[in-house]
Amino acid sequence: MMFFWYSRDLPTPGRLSASNFPQSTKIFDRNGILLYDIYRDENRTYITLDQIPKKLQEATIAIEDKDFYKNQGFSIMGYLRAFRNAILSGRIAGGGSTITQQLVKNTLLTSEQTIVRKIKEFILAIQVDRKYTKSQILELYFNATPYGGTTVGVEAAAERYFGKKAKDLDLPESVILAGLPQRPSYFSPYGQNPKAYIERGKQVLRRMQEDSYITKKQELDTMKKLPNIVFLKETHAIKAPHFSFYVKDLLIKQFGENVVEQGGLQVTTTLDYKLEEKAEEIVKEEVQNAESLKVGNGASVVLNPKNGEILAMVGSRDFFEESDKKEKIPLKGGQFNVITQALRQPGSSIKPVAYATALEKGYTASTLIMDTPTNFPGGAQEKDYIPKNYDGKFHGPLQLRFALGSSINIPAVKLLALIGIKNTLTTAYDMGISTFAPTDDNVNRFGLSLTLGGGDVKPLELATAYTAFA
Repeated sequence: MMFFWYSRDLPTPGRLSASNFPQSTKIFDRNGILLYDIYRDENRTYITLDQIPKKLQEATIAIEDKDFYKNQGFSIMGYLRAFRNAILSGRIAGGGSTITQQLVKNTLLTSEQTIVRKIKEFILAIQVDRKYTKSQILELYFNATPYGGTTVGVEAAAERYFGKKAKDLDLPESVILAGLPQRPSYFSPYGQNPKAYIERGKQVLRRMQEDSYITKKQELDTMKKLPNIVFLKETHAIKAPHFSFYVKDLLIKQFGENVVEQGGLQVTTTLDYKLEEKAEEIVKEEVQNAESLKVGNGASVVLNPKNGEILAMVGSRDFFEESDKKEKIPLKGGQFNVITQALRQPGSSIKPVAYATALEKGYTASTLIMDTPTNFPGGAQEKDYIPKNYDGKFHGPLQLRFALGSSINIPAVKLLALIGIKNTLTTAYDMGISTFAPTDDNVNRFGLSLTLGGGDVKPLELATAYTAFA
């Protein structure tokens, strides 16, 4: 009677499938280097049982449920101990659960330590054992088990602790992962007891040897290796952060947040991480070298001019830096992406757009233009506009090629006046600069200073425009 009473309103074991497991979205560079794992609550990558090393399977069974292939999903002795402890202490103690019970607890029930939950776990474990094969249960277990923090599933655990896929784990590494699920935070090499994993690993090895999964020699040899295991350093778990978040935003716009954070997308991008590392290094060096000029930040983007692919993107001197008062970006600091989010005056880098417009209008590289003192009347309510050259000199008649090549200001302003501000804005807009829409408001707002960098552009859009020249 009790069995049927607690069977009411239980979740169905049919919910246990790969499609119902939230999975992280992975962003890779063009060469397969993982840049970023996107997830909501659980960092998980579902893998099949044939992708999990045999020794990891054996180590897990040995330490968690030695009778896994014999039992019906539950352990009579385990339940007797649990209920005895409940009577003596008034609560259900953890531990002693079979692999099937742990799967049920991690996927279908809460982890509360009560007798009612334990009874429900017992009922569901029997149902799961009847519905699924042992291989299916083991596969589901390896993808549902927490291995510390937000790391769920053995593939994510292998990547977190060793920087490799589960299929590439050796015996010592497999032993470490097999020992984690009992108390992930305690046995973690990153926790407060960084050597506890060694004793736990020895315990796993002893169980494996007792169950004839390994020889005594393998047990002793592997024990010697445990203290020398190299773990992945707990650094920032993201590479090319500005670019990765840029891609994440694009994905969310296209697929929605739920799909991106739980749908297990595999995204290969155009970024070249080796080039990205070099670009990050250069930006830091250049900002440091320019400190005397009160330069506090820098950014860089590298595009393939043939197709516009982003090869590197550095949005600030240091993504992980706190807010810098020099940059006046409160609460964002280095996470503010200058390349995609900032509006900056382009300076003389906008001049080629005006010259390109002139070529479209029939001017040639040898067309002469005078570099002489010039006064552009400002109208009734405005001051006259008198452009000056950087060197303070006048160079007389110049061919357009030399005026542009030397980045001389007065010829550039004269040329803009001749070809028209709106025409130049149209060229810039067509080249990808969205802030230069050819509207009357923009014509009046920018005026002739446009060609000297008087307008604001997004650096990524300016770089995109330059691919037309390359």
